[in-house]
Amino acid sequence: MIDLNGKRALVTGGSRGIGAAIAVVLAENGADVAITYNKSPDRAEAVVAKIETLGRRALAVQADSADADSAKHAVAAAVDKLGGLDILVNSAAIGLAGPIADLDLDQFQTLMDVNVRGPVAFSKAVIPHLVKGGRIISVGSALGDRVPFPGVTAYAMSKSALHSFTRGLSRELGAQGVTVNLVSPGSTDTEANPADGPSADFQRSLSSIGRFADAREVAHMVAFLASSNADMINGATLTVDGGANA
Repeated sequence: MIDLNGKRALVTGGSRGIGAAIAVVLAENGADVAITYNKSPDRAEAVVAKIETLGRRALAVQADSADADSAKHAVAAAVDKLGGLDILVNSAAIGLAGPIADLDLDQFQTLMDVNVRGPVAFSKAVIPHLVKGGRIISVGSALGDRVPFPGVTAYAMSKSALHSFTRGLSRELGAQGVTVNLVSPGSTDTEANPADGPSADFQRSLSSIGRFADAREVAHMVAFLASSNADMINGATLTVDGGANA
């Protein structure tokens, strides 16, 4: 049983996809949840409304995940609304496809700012608010561990950085009872990568289970790591990819 009653969470990128699923699943298990969004206020408010129907407090904050001041503002707003924070989930991310030979370096910088700088900025802002039992959980990608096809090198590089970030930060915060872990999904059915998309059959062929994950399956792993059931899991990467990286 996962019990998050009394816990307060902030989920970045919580208006859609895996982030939205995480926000709702945390609330289903008892947490009050704030989310950030960038350009989709209507969708963010829909997630907030769903959380509130579960009897939990909720808040949506507009934030640019690549901007440190924006991260500070979002954390402060969540702390003010919820009375503190116990859980940070770094879920906000963007994708970038194509070979390195054709890479637009400005787009690459934006990718790194959102996917790498963002988790660092939000974690830095939330650390002063975390006490024993606190959690920082980042959402990576199975591509951060292994790149089985071309065209995703830059994206995989950005997600690979979260492995070192997770391990290092877990060393810094473990003594105060705060754990830091990484969830690495494989192919997951979202708007950005639908299970009926043009490359879906190929992606399914990589998995021994032979299907895409549902976003809630990833979210349940995050909820487990956020709970006291995972007190002894720290600096770890838990992969949810149906065996694609086996």
